[in-house]
Amino acid sequence: MRLGAHTSIAGGISQAISRAHADGGRSLQVFTRSARGWTSPPLLEAEALSFRRQARAGALAPIAHGSYLVNLATEDPLLRERSVSAVVDELQRCAALAIPSLVLHPGSHPDVRTGLRRVARALDDIHARTPGLRPRVCLEVTAGQGNCLGWRLEHLEEILLRASSPSRLGICLDTCHLFAAGYDVSTRPGMTAVLDESIRRFGLRRIRCFHLNDSVGPLGCRKDRHAEVGHGAMGLRGFRALVNDERFRHTPAVLETPRPDRYRATLRRLQSLVQGPRPRPQRAPAG
Repeated sequence: MRLGAHTSIAGGISQAISRAHADGGRSLQVFTRSARGWTSPPLLEAEALSFRRQARAGALAPIAHGSYLVNLATEDPLLRERSVSAVVDELQRCAALAIPSLVLHPGSHPDVRTGLRRVARALDDIHARTPGLRPRVCLEVTAGQGNCLGWRLEHLEEILLRASSPSRLGICLDTCHLFAAGYDVSTRPGMTAVLDESIRRFGLRRIRCFHLNDSVGPLGCRKDRHAEVGHGAMGLRGFRALVNDERFRHTPAVLETPRPDRYRATLRRLQSLVQGPRPRPQRAPAG
């Protein structure tokens, strides 16, 4: 996997690149604008150019995370328009930054079926407003707190089936969210089973990124509370299975844990779990 972390853009988005290198990452996740506000200053071309050049030169795989305010399932017309417009703006920023994936929580609605239909229609509106744009929205599996949609893999599958342009959508798997939602990814068999199910439902190429987080709460707690990898309820066995899964060798996988000052140490811990290639058995000499 291309391991990295969610990285601060303080001082300009191009500053995230050197921070990612300092953490020892091969990927990074950034916000392209304020994650907790509806308005943000425009992205400066010089900043975008610097980000693109540095990411390319450093062989870093970037992804972006969308605003926490967005709710594509809402019944409120004003919130829906703000949400759709915000995602359109973020996709345009991703295009300018050469970021291929925008991770997005599906939304919240008290009725699952209605909410999933509304998410699919909102994504259709977003795609209609961004013809030809290459970055994809990556729907993130959630922990299932409150009325949040997406805490079952079949929720995300239904959105893909209902959307008019499923080829423009991807999936982001978050280990903490999966565990909190009731998927036991704390063991090698459990992690492998969930990955197999995800590939069966979405297709391998649609799983475009991972969030690597341990969970403060126990299995099935339905609480979105991240812990440092190896210091939560999950332990390291499931992570060992994930980082060694050859199907995701080139997939970006980023930390979103509470202590950015611990990113470098946590990435080293994950890298220590990666097993080298198995030696080929030697043939016995003839004769």
